Amino acid sequence: MRSQQTGRNNIFWPPSLSPDSRRFLDNPLGWPVQGDLERVQMWIHPEEVLLAGALWVSERANPFFILQRRRGHGRGGGLSGLLVGTLDVVLDSSARVAPYRILLQTAESQVYWNVACGSSRREITEHWDWLESNLLQTISIFDNCQDVTTFVRGKISGIIAEENRLKQGEETEEDSGKFQEAEVKMRKLFGMPEEEKLVNYYSCSYWKGRVPRQGWLYLSVNHLCFYSFLLGKEVTLVVQWTEVTQLDKNATLLFPESVRVSTRHTEHFFSMFLKINDTFKLMEQLANMAMRQLLDNEAFAADRSLPKPCKTLKNVSLLKRDLDARAKNERYRITFRLTQDERLDGHTDCTLWTPFAKMHVVGQLFISNNYICFNSREEDLCQLIIPLREVSVVEKADSSSVLPCPVSISTKNKMNFLFANLKDRDFLVQRISDFLQRTPESSWGDTSPLSALSHPAPSSSVASQSVHRGRHYHPDVPTARQGLLQLYQKDAPEDLGPKAMKEKMKVEAWNIHFSEFGRGVCMYRTSRTRELVLSGIPERLRGELWLLFSGAQNQMATHVGYYGDLVEQAMGLCSLATEEIERDLHRSMPEHTAFQNETGIAALRRVLTAYAHRNPGIGYCQAMNIVTSVLLLYCTEEEAFWLLVALCERMLPDYYNTRVVGALVDQGVFEDLTQGFLPLLHDHMQELGVISTISLSWFLTLFLSVMPFDSAVLLVDCFFYEGIKVIFQVALAVLHDNMDALLSCSDEGEAMTILGRYLDNVVNKQVGASPVPHLHALLTSGDEPPPEIDIFELIKSSYEKFGSLRSDVIEQMRFKQRLKVIQSLEDTAKRSVVRAMMTESAFSIEELEELYCLFKSKHMTSCYWGSSSSAAERHDPSLPYLEQYRIDPLQFSQLFGALAPWICGDHTTTLSARLFRILDQNQDGLVNFKEFITALSGMYHGDMTEKLKLLYKLHLPPAFCPEEAESALEASQFFTEDPLQEASFLPGVDNASPQEVPAGDEDKKDPEGGRSSEEKKEDYRYYLRMWAKEKEPKNETIKDLPRMNQEQFIELCKSLYNMFSEEPQEQQLYHAIATVASLLLRIGEVGKKFNNNHNGGKKADGEASGEAPACPAPADIRPEPPEEEDPRDDTSVSSYSMVSSGSLPCDDISDDVVLVGGERQRRGSGLDADWSITFEQVLASMLTEPPLVDYFEQKRDIQAKMAACKAQRAVERQTSSASSDHELSQHSV
Repeated sequence: MRSQQTGRNNIFWPPSLSPDSRRFLDNPLGWPVQGDLERVQMWIHPEEVLLAGALWVSERANPFFILQRRRGHGRGGGLSGLLVGTLDVVLDSSARVAPYRILLQTAESQVYWNVACGSSRREITEHWDWLESNLLQTISIFDNCQDVTTFVRGKISGIIAEENRLKQGEETEEDSGKFQEAEVKMRKLFGMPEEEKLVNYYSCSYWKGRVPRQGWLYLSVNHLCFYSFLLGKEVTLVVQWTEVTQLDKNATLLFPESVRVSTRHTEHFFSMFLKINDTFKLMEQLANMAMRQLLDNEAFAADRSLPKPCKTLKNVSLLKRDLDARAKNERYRITFRLTQDERLDGHTDCTLWTPFAKMHVVGQLFISNNYICFNSREEDLCQLIIPLREVSVVEKADSSSVLPCPVSISTKNKMNFLFANLKDRDFLVQRISDFLQRTPESSWGDTSPLSALSHPAPSSSVASQSVHRGRHYHPDVPTARQGLLQLYQKDAPEDLGPKAMKEKMKVEAWNIHFSEFGRGVCMYRTSRTRELVLSGIPERLRGELWLLFSGAQNQMATHVGYYGDLVEQAMGLCSLATEEIERDLHRSMPEHTAFQNETGIAALRRVLTAYAHRNPGIGYCQAMNIVTSVLLLYCTEEEAFWLLVALCERMLPDYYNTRVVGALVDQGVFEDLTQGFLPLLHDHMQELGVISTISLSWFLTLFLSVMPFDSAVLLVDCFFYEGIKVIFQVALAVLHDNMDALLSCSDEGEAMTILGRYLDNVVNKQVGASPVPHLHALLTSGDEPPPEIDIFELIKSSYEKFGSLRSDVIEQMRFKQRLKVIQSLEDTAKRSVVRAMMTESAFSIEELEELYCLFKSKHMTSCYWGSSSSAAERHDPSLPYLEQYRIDPLQFSQLFGALAPWICGDHTTTLSARLFRILDQNQDGLVNFKEFITALSGMYHGDMTEKLKLLYKLHLPPAFCPEEAESALEASQFFTEDPLQEASFLPGVDNASPQEVPAGDEDKKDPEGGRSSEEKKEDYRYYLRMWAKEKEPKNETIKDLPRMNQEQFIELCKSLYNMFSEEPQEQQLYHAIATVASLLLRIGEVGKKFNNNHNGGKKADGEASGEAPACPAPADIRPEPPEEEDPRDDTSVSSYSMVSSGSLPCDDISDDVVLVGGERQRRGSGLDADWSITFEQVLASMLTEPPLVDYFEQKRDIQAKMAACKAQRAVERQTSSASSDHELSQHSV
């Protein structure tokens, strides 16, 4: 019989809800509210359990419910527990079965129902208590056991149903239930915070020595983690992706088909993957993201606008989908030379009718937000790019047996493209129509993240006006409408020589190609196109085709007026980039007529300055001027600008940043290619160290700086069509042609001479004039001239011998080298920092290296786990290595608490904040490594005076901020009856009147000895002297430190008492500091009286009050011999009391009492504005107590602190992990 009770008294809340949320009057159904969804997920749909005792141990029971723990979880369990725990790890049953559960049972049934599960004892106990408190009494009055089961099942299912309803209202896509459980398990096992997102997890074996340990590999955004629990032995591994130096997939006898993960100090091997290729690709992608984070400081941001999958993907996280989509987008953009904002929507197999070949070509159709692209299955057979802005009509054609499901696309320039064999034609046409509706007819706005690096592009209406109103760039500028070569050849007489005839033949060949394959962005790109490019692009068409093949034409067409606005914004601005540009302007092709006058120089200046303004991350790099000069010869300024954008941001990624990372990566790729194609030469060249020297200049300038211009420009033609592949091919061909000569070289200089002479004599025989020899040829020309090498023969030879090189292979090799290069640069930075800090601190080299790693690790951790400041603010690659990484107050506090020798309990955070304010001299809220080490070195290796000086300054402004004093006074005022007297507690503020100038400052007041202000303004030498005086480093002495008032002195005593709490000589130190505090209080009192008397005498004479003289020496004031001590003093001394000798016992003094001269005074009313002491008095008083002298003179070893800090996990453990039933053993990475 079902309970007859109705109404709100029958409403029960799960234990996970807070008391404030249990307001069932506002929620009469009694369902959990939206904010509690995550906490009620331990309720599960009731499931039948036939064998309640198998693999489980019952811990609690009542007539209706049983609380059980899984064997192998927690303490004990014996052999059966070990076997169950091992099975859970190996078979991943723990991802589906939580270690605790609650079963519903009735006396009349042999079937149990699982109603709740929990990952910890605390969670499951809350659910158990809720069931006993809210359901047990209700179901006990039921007459039928079947009614009990039905009621409980309905109640639990109702809670879950309401949870799902609220989730649907949120309309947020979430990971599958099993994946969420695996993510919770990962965070629990490895102590990860919620910010750390799991991407995927795999079953595999981890080779520890020669023994494989079967377990689970968890790949998160920032970490690689492994966990295994076999027969009671636990293995836990955590590796940060930023620490990975190499990733390899190999198959050896010892490690069959395994993945090797290398760090600076060790190697880890994983094998027995179900899908090793997919796993390795994901690991590569995550490691690549980590390297990008080291390089650009870009933290990972999930893509929230991914299209929802057509079907639910089991065990695939949203992040995994995100990363897969990013990888596909990257391949799509590289294949078709598209911008970074282009996102692939989908692709499908189809055929394309090619009118030039009169056949259907099989390939794939790609649809993105701005383009329709086609790529043939057979390489170089046909490629097509159709911008949606050029599309006029999209329609479904009539189907037939010969042409099934065709779609016709027409463009504005009257070209028609016919696609057929489309599987879902209706859906495809609808997607294209949707994108067309979002595409403006004229031009797009600038949504590219690349252009967002500087300024957003203007709207088309504003942009079109900006070109005309511009002062520095408008249509009247000579280079605005034509290239420099055309500008200087227009007045030359017509050339009828062989070169002109060759040019005309090339132009005619290209015109035939245009008539057959189309012209512009929608042109069919075939093997015939490549043949024409390899034969050399005619000068008249070079700019147009460079724009087309590089993809720069699409960017320029969609950003009308953008370049003109950039020129306007950049002109007149001064920066490091503009200074470097001005220095290199006249070094750019000085032999060419176009750059021997202001017209060419001004155009080059505008283009380089505009790009530096657009992309401050790159700014300007050497070699950019050489490449841009060549671009300006054949293109207008705006076209040259967009070609430079394509080069720097897509075709040569990371080449032109401050550390030329991209060029160094390709240098490593070239070494690997040399080893693969020319192994004998590679070994010899490595011994000479030649490859690393030659390749950097070859790649950075695309051979323009090492070959005659007419020859090198043909390589640029090939580069814009083929990409970096052709540069590698030609470089290998150069080495191959000189192999015999290079193998006979005995030193680097001889090898460089051979290659230099060879490249100087690479000629373009289609040009009549002889090339201008380079420096190598002039310096090394012998009696017999070297043979000339035809550039066309060199290109042809490179394709014949090394044409098998593929772009995807190069990208794979780039990833491998990127890990090495970036980690090598990080090591170089660390060595530079350590060398610089050796003279600034007393730490050893090993200690500085370890401290740098800890400092950088704290910075990197905050990049992806949140911080009060953005990562870009805390890492500026343009700064010196010592100042690149910076941490904010929170990170500084964590490092201070872990490494500082002065541990003051709860007071440590306060000391850390004060020290941070001292170090943060520019008040930007950040502290760099140099500042951090300087302070830490003083605390560890300074003498007693230096340590006390730092401690003294920690209790003066700016370290001791007014807010701390005000909060302390407000707290003490609560206990006082008299209102607080207004007084100034700032240090260094004497009782002198504002008009009085302190002694010794008269010279500062007028250093020129009575010169008038007008004469000083005119005398520039005066300003130079003042500037030099300001720049002089000031050596601060103890006499320069300001005086300390009573409030600051009290805070100093608090810090000292807290510092001694964990010392072996704790009691001796407490009594010593009590004696010193009493002595200093009396010194301050004597000084106040002396100062008042002195000031009173001066005022009586009518003179302005002066600075108080120094107080009597501490030796003149002896503390009275202490009376017999109370036994209670041996137990403890109040950390907040200053006890004079012979005063009351410590236990009788409250925290807000200060004893001055044996009289009890309240903090709120007893602070004396006239009371002050100097650092000299503090130091002299400290020297009278041997325990204090020993404490501050003691040399402390930071190794123990660093070892303890390193022994902690690479990730910050959450407090919840401390309550885990499993104790995870720590394995250092």
